[in-house]
Amino acid sequence: MSDVLMRLADVLEARKQADPDSSYVASLHAKGLNKILEKVGEECTETLLAAKDAEHSGDTSDLVYETADLWFHSLVMLSRLGLGPDDVINELARRFDLSGLEEKAARDQ
Repeated sequence: MSDVLMRLADVLEARKQADPDSSYVASLHAKGLNKILEKVGEECTETLLAAKDAEHSGDTSDLVYETADLWFHSLVMLSRLGLGPDDVINELARRFDLSGLEEKAARDQ
């Protein structure tokens, strides 16, 4: 599973320096972090709405589609800041044996 994320991260990294007229990722980077964050926020909202719709309809296809968009734009954001999916996967792995309540309590101290 993480292999797909790592391969996508490699593509995103390569496209950072591409011509903004020929690469969507390059165009986002050319517009700066605020534009990337705007897209992450937009995709987050669309994901939330799709989840609400899925709860009522039972059809999760839009939810999966919007979550993929959210993940994609989140990876662009991470790339902009010199990070990648491995950083997030490592953090999730670190939390794996912690209960959510224990992890939250550790952050609040």
